[in-house]
Amino acid sequence: MGKSIGILTSGGDAPGMNAALRAVVRYGIYSSNKVFGIERGYEGLVDDVIFEMDRRSVSDILHRGGTILKTARLPEFLQPEVQRKAAENLKNRGIDGLVVIGGDGSFRGARELSENFGINTIGIPGTIDNDLAYTDYTLGFDSAVNTVLWAINNLRDTMTSHDRVCIIEVMGRRCGDIAIYSALSGGAEGIIIPEEPQDFDKLCGQLKANYDKGKTSNIIILAEGVCHAEELKAVIKEKIGLTVRTSVLGHIQRGGSPSNMDRVLAALFGKKAVDLINEGKTNRVVGIRHNAIIDMDINEALSIKSKFNEDLYETARILSL
Repeated sequence: MGKSIGILTSGGDAPGMNAALRAVVRYGIYSSNKVFGIERGYEGLVDDVIFEMDRRSVSDILHRGGTILKTARLPEFLQPEVQRKAAENLKNRGIDGLVVIGGDGSFRGARELSENFGINTIGIPGTIDNDLAYTDYTLGFDSAVNTVLWAINNLRDTMTSHDRVCIIEVMGRRCGDIAIYSALSGGAEGIIIPEEPQDFDKLCGQLKANYDKGKTSNIIILAEGVCHAEELKAVIKEKIGLTVRTSVLGHIQRGGSPSNMDRVLAALFGKKAVDLINEGKTNRVVGIRHNAIIDMDINEALSIKSKFNEDLYETARILSL
C-alpha cells in the first residue's frame, strides 16, 4: 500500500517551484502514493488548509513562475506549540511524509517537525539566492540570473546611446552569486558583492580609466546586501562626476517562466524527494553536486559554510577590464 505525501512551498517564491510540485504529485501518484497540497506554506499547515491533488491538479503549471500552492512566512512557527499543531494536522490526515520546497528557514521548520514530532520530512532547495552551500544550485537561481541578463542587455543599449553608467541592483543579501553569474554572462564592468571587501575608490578609478580610453558606458552589478544603488550612485558622482542611472530589479527576479535548467532540476529534485519518502527516510534534503542528484541530513546541510567562488569572481573582474 502506498503512502500519503504532503507538499508545501514556503518563504520567498522561486521559478521552478511549480515544476517541482508537478514532479512530486505525478511521480508520487505513479509510485502508488496519495499526494496532498498544503496552501500558504507552514501557515496553511497550521490552519489545516490541506487538500488531495491528482494529475490534473498540476496540469499546465510547468512553465509558470510563482507557486500555485501560494507561500507565506510564519515567524510563529518557531514556537513548539505551533509546530505541534502542524504535526497533529498531518497525523490526523494520515500523511506519512512532508516535502518542503524553500530555503534555509523552511528547512529549519522541516527539521523541527522531524526531530520533535516524528514527521518524515524531505527538503527541496527553492531560493533564487543560491545561498545553500550543500548544493551547487538551488531551484530558481538560473532563472533569476537569466532575468538579470535580460535586464543587462536592454540597459546596455540605452546606456551606450547616452554615454552613461548604470548601476543594476540585484537580489542577494548574504550571497553574491546572482551578481557574479549575471555580471560574467552580461559583460558588466563592475561587480559589488557582500563576500568581497569593497574599494569604491578602485571602482571609480576603473570607471574613469574606461572613460579616458573611450568607453563611455559602463554597467555595474550591485548585490543588495552591500548598499543601495542610490548610495553607490552618489559616491561615483562625487568622486568622478560621471552621469549615473540606477535600476533596482527587485521582485522581477522572482517571477517569470523557469529556465530549462530549473525545470530539469525541479523534475529530478521532486522524484528524489518522493523516492526518499517511499524509503521511509526523514530529515533529509535533496540537491545537486558535480552534476549528480544527492541527498543529505538536513543538519549537516545547514551546517556547511558558504564558500565564495573566488575564481569565478576573478574571471568576471579580469574580463571586464
